[in-house]
Amino acid sequence: MEKVRVELGERSYDIVIGRGILSGIGESMAAFGFSPRVAVISNPTVFPLYGPVMLDSLRGAGFECFEILIPDGEEYKDFFWSHHLLTCLLKNRLDRNSCIVALGGGVIGDISGFAASLYMRGLHFIQIPTTLLAQVDSSVGGKTGVNHSLGKNMIGSFYQPRLVRIDPDTLKTLPEREFLSGVAEVIKYGVIRDSALFDFMERNRDAVRRLDTGALEFIIGRSCAIKAEVVSHDERESGLRAILNFGHTVGHAVETETGYSRYLHGEAVAIGMHYAARLSASMGMLDTSQADRIEALIEAYGLPSRLPGDLNRDALLSHMQIDKKTVAGEIRFVLPERIGKVRVHKGTGAEEIRKVLAV
Repeated sequence: MEKVRVELGERSYDIVIGRGILSGIGESMAAFGFSPRVAVISNPTVFPLYGPVMLDSLRGAGFECFEILIPDGEEYKDFFWSHHLLTCLLKNRLDRNSCIVALGGGVIGDISGFAASLYMRGLHFIQIPTTLLAQVDSSVGGKTGVNHSLGKNMIGSFYQPRLVRIDPDTLKTLPEREFLSGVAEVIKYGVIRDSALFDFMERNRDAVRRLDTGALEFIIGRSCAIKAEVVSHDERESGLRAILNFGHTVGHAVETETGYSRYLHGEAVAIGMHYAARLSASMGMLDTSQADRIEALIEAYGLPSRLPGDLNRDALLSHMQIDKKTVAGEIRFVLPERIGKVRVHKGTGAEEIRKVLAV
C-alpha cells in the first residue's frame, strides 16, 4: 500500500493506493467521525461491480447507506443531474457532518464533489475512482464542476475531498478504450514534469497495456505524486497548477464542439497535446524530434493525435477564446520546452493556431 499526501494545511488529505482496499472503506471513514448517513454516488455500470463490497464495509462500520445512480457518460455531467443529486441528498436528510462517497470515474467524482461543495455550503466527500483517468487526475486536487453547452467544466468550484482511495484492480473491469483515455493523462505528467515517467511509458507499453500490476501501481503513484506536489503549491490555479492543463486548450474545444459525445476526455487531451507540441515546435520553443516523440507515444497507445477533417477549425478557435485560461481574449497555451518541462505561453496568435491546426 502506498500513501501520497496532498499538503493543504487543515484541508490536507491522503491518497491511498493499494489492491483490494475497497473492503476497508468503512473502517477508514469511521475514523473521521462522520454522521451515520452516507450517500454512495455511482453509475449503473460501476455500482453492480463494486457497490456491494462498499456497502457491506460501510454498514459493517455502523453507517446507514443509500445509493444514487447517475447515467454513465460525460453528457450527464450537467445542471440537471447535479440538481437531481442535491434533491436526493435533501430527501434523505443528510446533515453537514454527513459524507458522500463518489464511486466511479471522472464524471461521478466531478459532479459528486460539486454537489458536496453546494449542499448546506459544504459536505464531506470521499473519492473512490475506478477509472485510470480519475485515479491519476480528476480525483486529486479538488476541481469539481459540471459542463455547460458553451464550455466544458465552466461551472464549478475548488473543493477538496477528505480522502482518496485507489484500488488498481478496478481497472481490470474497465473497457480498453476508457483505460487508454487515462493513459493520455499519464503521458501528460511525463511531458510537463517527469521525463523519466515519459521514458517509462515508452519502454513499458506492453506491460501497461496488459495491466501489469507493478506497472499500474508505478504510473498511478507517480502521477498522483506529481499532481499532489503541484496542487500543494498552487491549489487554485493562480500559477504553477496551470501546467496541468497541457493539452486541454485544444482538448476542451474538441469536446465542446463535438457535444462531449465523440471523444473521451483523454482522447481529446491526446489530440490537444499533439497540437500543443507542434505549436511549440513551430515557434522554436521545442525541438521537432521531441514533438515527434510525443506524437509517437500518443499513437503507440492507440490514442488519436490529429483532428478529423470535418471539425471546423474556426469553431474550435472560438471555443478556445472562452477557455478558463483565456484572459481578456488572450489565448494561453501550455507549451513544452522539452519533455519534462513546460511553460504557459501568453498571447498566442489566432493565425499561428490556425496554421498548426490545419496540418
